[in-house]
Amino acid sequence: MTSSAEESANARDTIRAAGVALLSTLDRTTLPESLDDRLDAFCEIAFAVLAPTGVCWLGFYRVTDDGEAMTLAACRDRPACSPIGLHGVCGQSLRSGRTRIVPDVLELGDAYVACDPRDRSEIVVPLLPPGEPPRSDHPATLVLDLDSTEVGRFSDDDDEVLREALQRAGLSPVIRGPALLGPWTESG
Repeated sequence: MTSSAEESANARDTIRAAGVALLSTLDRTTLPESLDDRLDAFCEIAFAVLAPTGVCWLGFYRVTDDGEAMTLAACRDRPACSPIGLHGVCGQSLRSGRTRIVPDVLELGDAYVACDPRDRSEIVVPLLPPGEPPRSDHPATLVLDLDSTEVGRFSDDDDEVLREALQRAGLSPVIRGPALLGPWTESG
């Protein structure tokens, strides 16, 4: 019989190994030139590697031309909400230019855009497509969003691996400070 401390250590080891596998797979893969095809390919690769670690969905959202909402650009494994407003975790990450890590989305109340009621934790990383400058209204134009049905699934380690994976995929993560953890406050 294993203790909960052993189970936690095993889970962390599995997650770390998946991060290494993701980076290694991206290093061995030539991604398509077009942005939409690149985002699709990244989703396929990342989901295949990260799903066994408790990631149940991942995708990219893109800010609309008017800067008032976001639309789904690519995703894996099931349909998602689109368009979404900027009040949710994805919009907060886009507007702040900082990764958002939410250990328990139920703590967010109305600030959470619930596409799947089973989701319990989320991480969102802001980024820019290759060669695209930030817009005047948002420091990022895309976000990478990952969900899990497990409370507390994501950490700063995930942020670090995802940023490195995005760079290896030819995308530019936006870094305006450390990840924001927990419920959103307007002061960040």
